Amino acid sequence: MPKKIDTEENQRLCCGLVMPISSIDGCNEQHWLDVKDILTESIESAGFQSKLVSYADDVGIIQKRIIQNLYENPMVVCDVSGKNPNVMFELGMRLAFDKPTIIIKDAKTSYSFDTSPIEHLEYPRDLRFTKIVEFKEALREKIEATYKRSIEDTSYTTFLKHFGTFTVAKLDSKEVSKEDFIIEELRDLKKLVHRQEMISRENRMFIEPARYGRVPSSKAKDIMKMEILKALEKDMPNIPPSEMNNDEVRHMLFERILNNKRIGRYFEGPEEIHVLFNQVFDDIAA
Repeated sequence: MPKKIDTEENQRLCCGLVMPISSIDGCNEQHWLDVKDILTESIESAGFQSKLVSYADDVGIIQKRIIQNLYENPMVVCDVSGKNPNVMFELGMRLAFDKPTIIIKDAKTSYSFDTSPIEHLEYPRDLRFTKIVEFKEALREKIEATYKRSIEDTSYTTFLKHFGTFTVAKLDSKEVSKEDFIIEELRDLKKLVHRQEMISRENRMFIEPARYGRVPSSKAKDIMKMEILKALEKDMPNIPPSEMNNDEVRHMLFERILNNKRIGRYFEGPEEIHVLFNQVFDDIAA
């Protein structure tokens, strides 16, 4: 059983987690959930709490929360696998604060030029069990050693001071009353709601009201016409114009359109497809 780091008042320190959470570079969301579980086990075995830097107990503006956690967390583990732009940006901010940071990546991700001087811990992208067991132990040891050195060595630096003497960026903090805090949070929330309303208003100005399911009616008609003509050319290339209004032909074409997966994406159900099909078919047959 690994020896856990002692913390004040028996409370575990927080280790921030920066990593992809959505599909990227051929890895889906479930893959990243599995990676997160692996990292959490390793971080907690080192005596820390593991939390995404976007997480907070209170409700607030997410960008503000991320920056605050990147600055305040005594340790951060950053997974640069897939080189997710948000992850790389957050890593850059953490390094600018010059606080303890451990970079990890999967074996299929290449090194980035700017951060290549920093040691990276690697794990297999396919998450093979034996290799992951070794990786988890290596990460635990790295967390413990890095944190210990950061509090014992006054000259400790993760990245910045290797290249010269710099004044490290700091975030000002101030104590406020509960009332002031609530007012500030409500003000931030009001700004966020207002911004969303502005975006929605702009979208309504440029998007034609849809009469047919999920797309504007003009676009739906164009799509329907194109698919009907494709079906005619493929399945009934020799049909004479005089037979276009034949009920059997109409029914056969409608069945083709109804089974067309591309068409189905644009409508709420068969009834909507049927209404527009009849309109477009009549125009073609006229």
